[in-house]
Amino acid sequence: MNEEAKRDRGLLQVDEEECKGCGLCVEACPPSVIRMSDKLNHYGYRTAGYTGSGCTACGICFMVCPEPGAITVYRAMSPAAAAARAAEAGAAAGARACTNN
Repeated sequence: MNEEAKRDRGLLQVDEEECKGCGLCVEACPPSVIRMSDKLNHYGYRTAGYTGSGCTACGICFMVCPEPGAITVYRAMSPAAAAARAAEAGAAAGARACTNN
């Protein structure tokens, strides 16, 4: 399977107003999908930004970032995992309905 055919396992969001442009996330990212932008935020810092694809949702960028709230990593679920979670939630709701009667 080539690089383009691989499905992203996550999504990365960088809050440009929180980022101070230290570049630690860029250096720590294993798939190298974070780059420093040419755009400045309101503090005058060049901020980090997600290239748009290739995130593995490992969370290393989140762990190395010194600014709380600057980086958020979302893990993508496979369709099978999403269906299992929905079924589990439905079963839990049914169990609560029975215990409440």
